[in-house]
Amino acid sequence: MTHEIQDSVTRKASGFQFAIAGRIEFLNADHWDNVTAESSVFLSRRYLSSAQDEFFEAIVRDFAIVYDKEEPVAAIATQTFDVVGTQLIGGNSALPQNLPEQWKRKSLSLLKRRIMICGNVHTWGPHGVAIAAGQDHQRVWQGIAECLYRIRRANRLHGQVDYVIVKDLLESDPLDASALEPFRYRSMETEPNMVLSLHPQWQSMDDYLGSLTKRYRAAARKVKKPFDCDTLSVSPIENLRDESDRILELYKAVAAKADVCLFELNITTLPRIAESLDDDFETIGIRENGLLIGYVTVIRDGETAIGFYLGMDYEANARLPVYHALLLAVIEQAIRWRCKRISFGRTALEAKSRLGCKPETVHVWVRHRVPLLNFVVHQLLKNVNHDEPPERNPFKDANNETLP
Repeated sequence: MTHEIQDSVTRKASGFQFAIAGRIEFLNADHWDNVTAESSVFLSRRYLSSAQDEFFEAIVRDFAIVYDKEEPVAAIATQTFDVVGTQLIGGNSALPQNLPEQWKRKSLSLLKRRIMICGNVHTWGPHGVAIAAGQDHQRVWQGIAECLYRIRRANRLHGQVDYVIVKDLLESDPLDASALEPFRYRSMETEPNMVLSLHPQWQSMDDYLGSLTKRYRAAARKVKKPFDCDTLSVSPIENLRDESDRILELYKAVAAKADVCLFELNITTLPRIAESLDDDFETIGIRENGLLIGYVTVIRDGETAIGFYLGMDYEANARLPVYHALLLAVIEQAIRWRCKRISFGRTALEAKSRLGCKPETVHVWVRHRVPLLNFVVHQLLKNVNHDEPPERNPFKDANNETLP
């Protein structure tokens, strides 16, 4: 597409109408619910209404409904905040220590910009946009692009937005954002999401373990064995507020080791999410002599279970397989919920591949407010390396063994 054709597309109104608000309850509830009915729980009003006051001093949130005449056709949730480029590469990054990578790191250190994310900085997945069923996605994306432009321009009182990022669009997701390209958005592949597909025949954890080859089944049972004693227990945490101090302490121990952590959770974050999502949220804790030494939160998002936030005592993990036991606890909870898959996120690729997870390609779409710089930004971002998961398949059916 030539620049002249691009300009004719992007320099005129899309023909859609918009309702934009700083709080989710200011929008028409029925219209929002109709558009997001088949979307992620992270776009539900019950989640957004409880999350919108978190980090209010640092994050500006906006919500919008896109209308085609009087029909609601899309819902949008954005977060706008300041970020320094070095926050994107933490102290534990495994980037090779050669000159080209040092140049990349130096380039990132010079970036101090304001970012508007169409999505959620605390989650992974397509949690910023929903398009109503039966709509022409390519056409509606034109309205979404204009709506994002309007939100960005309206937020100038908070600071000039340099980048607009639409995240995280999965390769398997129907939200094809290629219609954003004429609006000078550029696609970038990020770290893959590790996904475990759950066999419909798995009715219990024993069924999952029985589907593994002898080697991997023995490794999983070795993880579980230390917890079959009186001093250790693995069970749900019934009331997160009662143990919020310890939960936050364990979370911070993990966050301190992360390559990227733009906003640490508050002491109220996980209890608030648990209360808003109710039966779709579970926290599984590991205790040693009654003391919480690790936990993992699991969210039911339709047919997908999400292994969400995790906290851990690293001294205990050096003695006991706490981390791996928490991963197995996520699988057990997902089977109990009868989910079809588990989204484990972008970390610990080796450990998750041993469970049977496969990488799912994830893209973000990035636009700089100065059109001339979009190509430069695209080149910079695509040259920041990310780890690739190892090729493993621990299941019997992949190794010509017979399933139980």
